[in-house]
Amino acid sequence: MSSGGYGDPSQKIDYVFKLVLIGDSGVGKSQILSRYARNEFSLDSKATIGVEFQTRTLVMDHKSVKAQIWDTAGQERYRAVTSAYYRGAVGAMLVYDVTRRQTFDHIPRWLEELRGHADKNIVIILVGNKSDLEDQRAISTEDAKEFAETEGLFFLETSALNAVNVETAFSTVLTEIFNIVNKKNLVAGEGNGDPGSLAGKKIDIVPGPAQVVPTKSGMCCNS
Repeated sequence: MSSGGYGDPSQKIDYVFKLVLIGDSGVGKSQILSRYARNEFSLDSKATIGVEFQTRTLVMDHKSVKAQIWDTAGQERYRAVTSAYYRGAVGAMLVYDVTRRQTFDHIPRWLEELRGHADKNIVIILVGNKSDLEDQRAISTEDAKEFAETEGLFFLETSALNAVNVETAFSTVLTEIFNIVNKKNLVAGEGNGDPGSLAGKKIDIVPGPAQVVPTKSGMCCNS
C-alpha cells in the first residue's frame, strides 16, 4: 500500500474521507494540518478563525483517496464546536500539547464530545504534539499511551515544527479507514455484485464486530 505523495489533482477520486482535528486552543492543530497538507510551518501562526479545511489526495492500494481534514477554526475557545463539524467524519485526531498538562486533562471531555456527535465507529488517534520541546514536557509518553490503550485509540507523539510523525499519524488513521471500507465493499460486492458502488462518495463506516482500534506498540513513541 502506498500512502505517500500529494497526488495528481486531475485524477479520478475513488474515496473522500473526512477527518476532524480537535483539542484545546494552541496545541498546534492548525500547524499539524499545515505540515501534512502543504508541508509548511509558520512560527508566527495566529489562532484559527472561521471555517477551515485542507485536502490532500493520496494513492492507497491503487485507489485515489482524498483526505478532507477539518480544523476547529478557533471555536474550541468558546466551547462552541458544533455537531455539524463532526457530521460525516470517519476519522479524528485528538491533539494535546505535551508541555501543557491542562490540554491533556481536557482530552476525556473532547473524547466524550466526539463520541457523542460522531459515528460510533470513527477511527481516532490521540496525538501529543510539540515533542521537540522535551525539556518542557509535562505529560509522559507512558501516561498518554496508557490512556490511549484504555480508550482503544491509536497514539503518537508528533512535532509539527520538525515534521516528526505527522505523516505517520495521518497515514495510520487513513489506512485504518481504508481497510474498513475495503472490507465493507467486499461484503457489499458479494451481495450485489457492485463493489465500487461507494466510489467517489464520502463514507459512513459501519464495520463488523471488531470495532475497537487498539494502540499498536510501534505507534506510541517519537521516531
